[in-house]
Amino acid sequence: MEQHLYTVAQIRAIEEAAYAGLEPGALMRRAGRAAADHALELLEGRRDRPVLVLAGPGNNGGDALELAANLAEAGVDATVLHLPGRREASAETAAAYERARAGSVGWIDMLPPGADWALVVDGLFGIGLERPLEGEARELVEGVNALRCPMLALDVPSGLDADTGAVVGPDGVAVRATHTITFLGDKPGLHTGDGRDYAGEVRVDMLGVATADATAEAKADGETPLPRAAARLGGVDLFAGQLAARRHNSHKGSFGDVAVVGGAHGMAGAPVLAARGALFAGAGRVYVAALDHPPGYDSTQPEIMFRLADEFEFDRRTLVIGPGMGGSANAMRLLAKALDGDGPLVVDADALNLIGASPDLQSRLAQRKAPAVLTPHPLEGARLLGMTTAVVQADRLEAAREMALRTNAVVVLKGSGSVIARPDGEVVVNPTGNAGLATGGSGDVLAGICGALLAQGWPAWEAAAGAVWIHGAAADLLVEQGVGPIGMTAGELPAAARAVINRLVREAGAR
Repeated sequence: MEQHLYTVAQIRAIEEAAYAGLEPGALMRRAGRAAADHALELLEGRRDRPVLVLAGPGNNGGDALELAANLAEAGVDATVLHLPGRREASAETAAAYERARAGSVGWIDMLPPGADWALVVDGLFGIGLERPLEGEARELVEGVNALRCPMLALDVPSGLDADTGAVVGPDGVAVRATHTITFLGDKPGLHTGDGRDYAGEVRVDMLGVATADATAEAKADGETPLPRAAARLGGVDLFAGQLAARRHNSHKGSFGDVAVVGGAHGMAGAPVLAARGALFAGAGRVYVAALDHPPGYDSTQPEIMFRLADEFEFDRRTLVIGPGMGGSANAMRLLAKALDGDGPLVVDADALNLIGASPDLQSRLAQRKAPAVLTPHPLEGARLLGMTTAVVQADRLEAAREMALRTNAVVVLKGSGSVIARPDGEVVVNPTGNAGLATGGSGDVLAGICGALLAQGWPAWEAAAGAVWIHGAAADLLVEQGVGPIGMTAGELPAAARAVINRLVREAGAR
């Protein structure tokens, strides 16, 4: 099932449309009930212990006050720490405040030292926050982040940008939640950048409101249609159509050739890792076309064939260019040759840096007719766009979109919640993977997997989305098996990726 991601502006439009057909305060009451039900699930077996509810001055605080009243009615010892604002509260929030005051909810003015909370609920600030937390709010967030207990954020962890996944402000702070219940639609910022660290496990509650994506046809009665999602979470459905069991009557040539171009002096390991990724992802034949004198063979995977790049024929092969390639004049010449070719291409690592520094190479890339997938990490992406890494990370979705538009290619902006974008503006945020992928060579393996999928005939969009999902799922599988995330190595990923791919093919055949 597709999981759509909505910007703050889109959520506001959905909210406004919902208000038109509901009585005042209905959405806030629904949010308070949904959040309370989720909190009661998290409190299973610990309902005799107190719960702290942080309520801010806006409607997010109103949701928290409704939750507190609901928990108290359920017999939970709920205590509210309320931060009133300078402006008058909305009528709905004022009503929620009165309801909480009228019940058995407890009230405190500051965070008590040494309290043992079963759960902390964050309802300080929602999706409308535009300035970094400061003063009392900042101190409160720093205080609750030091607690060792589950933390449930309402809509979005306070201090986190719901659109971008960045903590608001260059020296900002945000609530580090273990769980987030988000309303009226999922938000991209919960799944990329800092989002996965701060949002924890995300649950979406639509509060009984339909969006355009959930409606089969647009309304024909002249009403303004609700907005469609700006992005979506990646999933197997994005590339399921490419998953198929192999025919018995096939041979190695049936599954394409992948050539990894790289391996300058002292950097032979990177192309070997990419080649292993391609081999274990099902490519029929895999070569390393090395810029420096290549090794005779890979003792771990002797199936990989080594050639000298200057003497290697690029035609009729899928190229993965860049791992360990360096920045020499010969590297630039080989990259230009690859960009001028008519085969599928994965551009990674040093090749991205060369393109970022050369308007000529950028032009060659943008004019390609054959499929191309770029796999930059944030620094490489910043070089391609001519900006700083901080600017890229401040809005990962927009940076990926811009790279895809400029290069006329599918772009994978790597990182926590990798972002896949294509030139028409379609964006996917990948949900798989873990911190074990933050290790040298991990990106080389990803490039190899992507090259293998392209070589087997997958379109560029499906190959990129599939490679990123499989690569992350391989890391997740290793963690399940007790390997990592600490100490996980890139060399362990190819075999795990093979297991993931074969499992997906079996599941596709069973449906």
